[in-house]
Amino acid sequence: MAYRSPRITVMAKAAEKAARSLKRDFGEVENLQVSKKGPADFVSAADLKAEKILKDELKRARPEFGFLTEEAGIEKGSSPDERWIIDPLDGTTNFLHGLPHFAISIALEVRGEIVAGVIYDPIKDEMFTAEKGNGAYLNDRRIRVSARVALETTVVATGTPYLGRGDRGPFLREVNAVMAQTAGIRRWGAAALDLAYVACGRYDAFWERDLSSWDVAAGILMVKEAGGTVSEVEGRPIKLESPSILCANIDLHPKMLKLFKESGKY
Repeated sequence: MAYRSPRITVMAKAAEKAARSLKRDFGEVENLQVSKKGPADFVSAADLKAEKILKDELKRARPEFGFLTEEAGIEKGSSPDERWIIDPLDGTTNFLHGLPHFAISIALEVRGEIVAGVIYDPIKDEMFTAEKGNGAYLNDRRIRVSARVALETTVVATGTPYLGRGDRGPFLREVNAVMAQTAGIRRWGAAALDLAYVACGRYDAFWERDLSSWDVAAGILMVKEAGGTVSEVEGRPIKLESPSILCANIDLHPKMLKLFKESGKY
């Protein structure tokens, strides 16, 4: 078994505990109390329970750390330099429709830099972990981004605009450009897992717009530690607050950038 640092161990145990709650709720999804955050954004009792479990477990281990969470926002800790960035249920719409593709995402930010990340898929029991300088792993097995270099052999993931969110016009131009040059596009509805799948080579590239910090924090580190390149869709350096994300291996990344530039948007 690969070595897990104390902080990765803390994060993984918190994710596993929250996952047990999510799996129980997934089996009773028809009975969950659900409310709307926006026109097509939902929050369920499952999100809230999982978030509480994560926060309780992480606070127990590191009581001085702050939090940035999807449901509760910013919660400052006694340490100004360290905080957890968590999404207790990435893929809520999948979850509420009984689709078994969702994840828990936890990242540790220290002095503005993501230094550790965990993405856990409870249904498949797949634990993706990464730590700055120590590589990326799937269930303690080292992972790397794909080695494909020709666009026509690639499978690319994305997230699509939906009711009340996103600009369909630019996206349709982008997806048309990608469809014309690749082996296929996938849209599975959980950005954290999209990034993890790029990190382990299941997807060759991924792009999306209008994501939030908790969607991508762990995944950005995961892809980088797996040898990939991450930027904004326009090619600017990636930040947690960036309006878009594009990731791929070092050979495909510039080719994807070129596709988007030629799509007519830029």
